[in-house]
Amino acid sequence: MSFASRPIIIATRGSALALAQANLVFDQCRAAFPKLKFEIKIIRTTGDKLQTASLANPSESLPKGLFTRELEVALLKSRADLAVHSLKDLPTELPAGLKLGAVSKRVDVRDALICRDAEYRGAEEAKTAVTRRMSRPSERRGFKPKISLRDLPQGATIATSSTRRKAQLLANRPDLNVVEIRGNVVTRLQKLDDQAEIDAVVLAAAGLERLSFRITPEGRLQGDAVPDGLLATVLEPEIMLPCVGQGALGIEIRENDERVAVICERLDHFNTRQCVAAERAFLGAMGGGCQSPIAAYAEVVGDQVRLRVVSFQGGTPRRGEAKRGLKESTALGEELAAALRE
Repeated sequence: MSFASRPIIIATRGSALALAQANLVFDQCRAAFPKLKFEIKIIRTTGDKLQTASLANPSESLPKGLFTRELEVALLKSRADLAVHSLKDLPTELPAGLKLGAVSKRVDVRDALICRDAEYRGAEEAKTAVTRRMSRPSERRGFKPKISLRDLPQGATIATSSTRRKAQLLANRPDLNVVEIRGNVVTRLQKLDDQAEIDAVVLAAAGLERLSFRITPEGRLQGDAVPDGLLATVLEPEIMLPCVGQGALGIEIRENDERVAVICERLDHFNTRQCVAAERAFLGAMGGGCQSPIAAYAEVVGDQVRLRVVSFQGGTPRRGEAKRGLKESTALGEELAAALRE
């Protein structure tokens, strides 16, 4: 098989969300280059293996590139040609010989607060009590649709594996009990449904969207793999700034692979690339990584990039905001990091 005719291998993790994202890229590649052959290759990462490790404890030592390293090794050894990542999982410093070849058009950057529906829970428990002749109600409490963060009861328990989310949740509601949760999106939803000690979880809206889940106008979460009776409320950036790169896919490639670089030119979204460049420059200049309590959100406003940031490094929140020209994204991120470090 000649170099020109061999399949182009797209590397991905094996979770339902990772596969959905890899298939999005696969479909785009096929549409843009119908004469080329593309294949998806599933690779298990360290993060997939360390299901008991704490991601929300900044004092615990974890390897860099928790969800990317094995995919990067496959690229470097030419066992894969493109690696598809949730960009928020991709470290700002890439291994020698690799680069960020393309950034997908961003979808919803926000987080969503997921909890149980009190009305549905009550109806189900009434049915169960009659069927099983039980009178004791479940301890799994539910809430009304469209409940906001400020409406949660005193001391409510919210589960997340993100230090960024934990810091912002407690900044808004110091009384909350924030606990860690691991597993893919569906696993976390199932844990919320099953475990009475958890009142809510926070998940990325982009992940829900890519799994074909939807938040209805009435505030209910629907989808084939979604447990019945769950509610969802979107948290605006004013309440919860997103993770660096959230909502975008990062496509990592070898630096000197011209064949794949041409493909990436068709996959790259210019405005999203400028926005995430600002966010990643800020994170890198702050010395942070994927598990750092740092949030940043850039958006294009006219011919400028507006960047909002917050860092909880050291425990005290430091916030900043600035704008610069579209082609000055990296300088913008570095500028805000310097201002926060002063």
